[in-house]
Amino acid sequence: MYRSIERIIYSGGRMCTFMPPYSQSPLWMLRGTGEQERYRMAVQCQRCSVRHMNSATRKRRALRSAFPVLDLPLQAIHQHVYEANLRNSNACHNKYMELNKKVTKGGGDNAIIRHTQRNRKLLAKDRLCLLLDDEDFLELSRFAGLGLPYGDIPSAGCLTGVGRINGLWCVFIANDATVKGGTAYPITVKKQLRAQEVAIQNRLPCVYLVDSGGAFLPLQSEIFPDKNQGGRTFYNEAIMSAMKIPQVSVVCGSCTAGGAYIPTMAEEAVMVHRIGTMFLGGPPLVKAATGEEVTPEDLGGARLHAEVSGCVDHFAWEEEEAFECTRNIIATLNFTLPEEEEDEEKIRKRKEEEKPLYRSEELLGLAPRSYNYSLDVKMVISRLTDGSRFQEFKACFGTTLVTGFAKIHGHLVGIVANNGELSYQAALKGSHFVQLCDQRDVPLLFLQNTAPSAGLTLSVSQAEMNSNRLKAQGSMMSAVACASVPKITVVIGGCHGADSYAMCGRSFDPNFLFLWPNARVSVTAAGHVGPLLHSDSEQQQEEELERNKMEDNLNATLEEESSAFFSSGRLWDDGVILPQDTRRVLRNCMNIIKQQHNQLSTEKLQSALLRF
Repeated sequence: MYRSIERIIYSGGRMCTFMPPYSQSPLWMLRGTGEQERYRMAVQCQRCSVRHMNSATRKRRALRSAFPVLDLPLQAIHQHVYEANLRNSNACHNKYMELNKKVTKGGGDNAIIRHTQRNRKLLAKDRLCLLLDDEDFLELSRFAGLGLPYGDIPSAGCLTGVGRINGLWCVFIANDATVKGGTAYPITVKKQLRAQEVAIQNRLPCVYLVDSGGAFLPLQSEIFPDKNQGGRTFYNEAIMSAMKIPQVSVVCGSCTAGGAYIPTMAEEAVMVHRIGTMFLGGPPLVKAATGEEVTPEDLGGARLHAEVSGCVDHFAWEEEEAFECTRNIIATLNFTLPEEEEDEEKIRKRKEEEKPLYRSEELLGLAPRSYNYSLDVKMVISRLTDGSRFQEFKACFGTTLVTGFAKIHGHLVGIVANNGELSYQAALKGSHFVQLCDQRDVPLLFLQNTAPSAGLTLSVSQAEMNSNRLKAQGSMMSAVACASVPKITVVIGGCHGADSYAMCGRSFDPNFLFLWPNARVSVTAAGHVGPLLHSDSEQQQEEELERNKMEDNLNATLEEESSAFFSSGRLWDDGVILPQDTRRVLRNCMNIIKQQHNQLSTEKLQSALLRF
């Protein structure tokens, strides 16, 4: 019986014996040493069969596609809308560059001089230049921390993102000590947790560049006690280690109080001589408690932790040496990079063929200044996809939602894009398409531009229509929430109301979510709150002025708080990106998401030993 169900699988030039789970029998049922030996071989080879099949799959070429071309040039009838959108995009671009300049300065000129000359440290961006292969990295939430009630915290006091180290995409979290001396604010903790979430969701190695002064005590109630606050950082470190996600820490500054746990919980830690220190309480606290005077180096310097406590694994004399050591540590990780078999000439020709038919700069005029200025979303799609090709799904049904398949830099994606209100038919169509992509393991790209407010119910027939729409949207939300494939959301216009949930908003946990500078995020758009305010017909005349005043105040609040930069300042997204950079950002996101298939050491179930 055992021999009859045994199958031989040839994979990657090797022969593996594979026994289906339902056919596995305990050893006491297998008579004879020969059958026992074959059973052991079957169990052992079953573990390696999936790995070999995956490696063979990586070597295969993708299916050839000849999707229809979206031939959608700008027409004269679009000109006035295009020009209005372009003027608005230019204004948003100026705002983007203004904030970008502010963030680049970090804590200001004086703080930079103190950091580099007196403390003799490298700036966070210079550290990244030494750590990463190149400057083509994906920075996350660059404008986080701006416009907060407790003041501006440029980049939330830390730089986070995903970049390549020795060809491997890794998440980095780099404290910027020029901002408030490296003090952690609530927005700092939130940004660090989001970076760890990206690492967990996409199984990316994580590198911490620690230079922290601990928590900002006046706001301790927003940093310390709750579930998704300071302590969650250390919880995530433990969970990532158990998931076999590598973590490396570089101590290139102060690690005080809670910040000291980050390097001690990482799998490997590097510490820089003289500028790196690590202790729960610094020299001032020691003097206040015991009266003893001690230097930072003697209390918690690199020599102490490398030679005595053993809290760090590698000692570095200079920062340059520390980052070279970190790059070498990443080289020891058990990943395989995809083979490059094409020569440069073939790659160049293929890239030329992949370019969209239209210039990406035209997206500036297609980014709607408001919902009423939206053009056909297929014009946006044609400027993002390879060769402007798009295989539409259910083209004649639920036309206010565009769904279909395309390739972006060679990556097959399923696109779901708003082209009007999310009607009953459109929601059914979206639910069908999302489940189809989930079945085929095709990543989803949502281009979100939802209606500014929910439809009103003014008649019985409209009430019935809205009820059906509500049910269909609930079905689409369930499909999006339960889809196990990677999801990327780009808000190209409005992000309003329940429609945004069905289009994979932040609460539906997309792998990445980005906003265009013109995007608006609010429960309802400014200028559409009037019908939502309750009014009593008998008192309408008496309260008309008060009602109008309330409506004006609400519209002003929505206008301010729905801005893309307001949203990004509070980390409701992964950053504001320029429309012309969208295709490059999507390419990086797809490469990052697919890297997890290149990790070889993911099969062991036991937790890893963190440190002695």
